[in-house]
Amino acid sequence: MMRTALFAFTLLTAPALAAPLTPQQIIEIDRIAADALKQTGVPSASIAVVTDGKLQFAKAYGRQRADATAPSTAVPYSVASMSKQVIGAALLLLAEEGKLSLDDKVARFLPGLTGAETISIRQLLSHTSGYRDNWPQNYSFPDTQRPTTPQVIIDRWAKAPLDFAPGAQWQYSNTGYVVAGRIIEIAAGEPLMPFLERRLFRPLGMQISDVHANRAGNAALPFTRYALGPLRPSPALGTNWFWGSGQLVATPTEWAKWSVARIERKLLKPASWAEQEREVKLIDGKGTGYGLGVFTDQVRGHARVHHGGAGVGYLSEDRVYPADRAAVIVLVNADFGDAHTTIADRIEAMVLGADPDTEAARALFDQLRAGTPDRSRYTANFNAYLTPQVIADHRESLSPLGEPQSFVRLRPARLRGGFTSEVFEVRYPDRKLTISMRAEPNGGKVEEFLIYPASD
Repeated sequence: MMRTALFAFTLLTAPALAAPLTPQQIIEIDRIAADALKQTGVPSASIAVVTDGKLQFAKAYGRQRADATAPSTAVPYSVASMSKQVIGAALLLLAEEGKLSLDDKVARFLPGLTGAETISIRQLLSHTSGYRDNWPQNYSFPDTQRPTTPQVIIDRWAKAPLDFAPGAQWQYSNTGYVVAGRIIEIAAGEPLMPFLERRLFRPLGMQISDVHANRAGNAALPFTRYALGPLRPSPALGTNWFWGSGQLVATPTEWAKWSVARIERKLLKPASWAEQEREVKLIDGKGTGYGLGVFTDQVRGHARVHHGGAGVGYLSEDRVYPADRAAVIVLVNADFGDAHTTIADRIEAMVLGADPDTEAARALFDQLRAGTPDRSRYTANFNAYLTPQVIADHRESLSPLGEPQSFVRLRPARLRGGFTSEVFEVRYPDRKLTISMRAEPNGGKVEEFLIYPASD
């Protein structure tokens, strides 16, 4: 399972090397994590941050165990679909050794599957194969609580009719990664997990477990929640449901070694890492926002390679900024809420530094709360909106709040009605505001800058 959203990012600035976290920012991470856990009800979070190609910060928060044991970054979590990039890397490694090609058809290894003569390994890894996802739900349905095998999954979903012609669409498919895992076994001549341990994890000094192999008994306890009810233990996961598509268990510090390998271009050839991070195009030339086991995009003008995971009782987020030599990893032991992405968003902003768009919006906000808007920044429409009463209301309601704790952009610019549309969040100790901003493209005048109260 994996929940994801794809955005089109507007690139306004050239990348700069990510800044190391300051002591003040590290203190701020404590507040961010505490707030995210409190507001969502998620029991715990475990975090690692890489800057300059090295692990700079790691800390765990909240309740990982049934007792009052202090949280520790040594406690592992299921990382679920974050595992897919490892499967992609394993196939790239086998391709380097000449044991297969990413353009080989599935039929070379598994001839009995639907579309095997036309679907390539590359299409399996890029979610463009057409195989229907065997687990699209964001909850554990009855079958997933009983043991299965990779072959049962393949027989049920990879021998069914395709959802679309290979390469014609992008559709997230765990099934494709179960098929990919079997191809690894056939090409390598050994079971999947021993191969991953021997060829990928051991060379990087990584201690990684398999969620299906009873070696993860020390993992953080998994929890779920129904609507706004109390925490409940997650249902037990049936063996092999995550096989190939999300079976790894790791601590954030161990996973950071994988992020550093990506940054340093270790283990695989640099060309193979680049191949994994290259966006795959559809037959019609449209982008997918996805490479070979990773999402690939730009944020604030910085290249980002990332993947999240949603397991039974766990959510995870892994973001790497290769050119900036930085990474952010957040793991939580609950399958609800957005604590993992909220924490990652805030740390990402710290690591990548100031965003010119956010700074410009903050300047407009400060002017309005002072009652002194710079009318040269606005269109005729919004200048007409800013009557003396509107300006006075802004000053009298916002000025007493003082300096905000944080001012962040929640969504990159999108086009709507000929204007760019952005959303910002302003946080104070006891309240949150949302700003809807619309402006003429290419740095033009602002058509809308509306400030609303928001609930947590």
